[in-house]
Amino acid sequence: MQTIDALYSVSGFGVGLLVGLTGVGGGSLMTPLLVLLFGIHPTTAVGTDLLYAAATKSVGTLVHGVRNTVEWRIVARLGAGSIPASAATLLLLSHLGVQSHAAGRLISIVLGAALLLTAITILFRRQILEFSAARFGEPHPGRIPALTVLTGALLGALVSISSVGAGAIGVTALLLLYPRLPTVRIVGSDIAHAVPLTLLAGLGHWLLGSVDWGVLGALLTGSLPGILIGSYVATRVPDLVLRPVLATTLILVGGRLLS
Repeated sequence: MQTIDALYSVSGFGVGLLVGLTGVGGGSLMTPLLVLLFGIHPTTAVGTDLLYAAATKSVGTLVHGVRNTVEWRIVARLGAGSIPASAATLLLLSHLGVQSHAAGRLISIVLGAALLLTAITILFRRQILEFSAARFGEPHPGRIPALTVLTGALLGALVSISSVGAGAIGVTALLLLYPRLPTVRIVGSDIAHAVPLTLLAGLGHWLLGSVDWGVLGALLTGSLPGILIGSYVATRVPDLVLRPVLATTLILVGGRLLS
C-alpha cells in the first residue's frame, strides 16, 4: 500500500512539474494517467482529479489575486454559465450510475476528445487567433457577455464530465472573446474561474461516491512541490520543444481513450 501511495505521489510530482512548466491544466495529464496507468475507473479518476485541481488552482488564484491579474467580471460571467451546466452534468452522471459501464465509456470518449482539442489549442493557438481575427474580427461588445456565459456553460459540462477544459481550451476561448485584454489577465481569470467550478464538480462527484481521498492526498503530496519547482525553472526550458512534446503525448493518450 505504501508503495502504491508513493507511486501516486511520484506521479503527482511529475504532473505538477509539467503544469508549472507549461501552464496546461493538470486534468489533461492526471486523469488519463489515473485511468490508463493505475486502472482507476474513469468516473473516480475525474472526481478525484477535480478536487486535486481545486486545491492546486486555489494557489494560482491567490498569486494572480495578489498581483491584480484577475478580471472578476469575466469570472462572474463564466460562473453564471458553468455552475448550472456542471450541476446538470452531475445529474446526468447520477442517472447513468457513476460506476456503470455506460458512465465510464461516456467519460472516456469525452476525455479523449477533450485531450485532442487541448493538443490542438497548444500547437495552433496563434493560428486559431489569427484566423478568427481575419475571418470574424473582434466580437461585438454587446454580445460578449452572453458569449462568455455560453463559454462558461460549455466549460462547465466539459470539466464536470472529463476534468479537462479549464486550462488551454478555456484560455483560448477567452482570448477569442477578449483580444484586447493582456494574456496574463486572461490566464488569471481562467484560473480563478476554475476554482469554484472544479470545487463544485468535485464535491458533486464526492456525493456520488466517485472520489478516492487516499489517492487525492498522495497526489497533492507530490504535485504541490512539483508545481513550485516547475514554475521556478519554466524560463529555463525551451518552450518550442516542450509544448510539441506535450501536445503529441496528449494526442496519443486521447487516441488511446477513444479506441
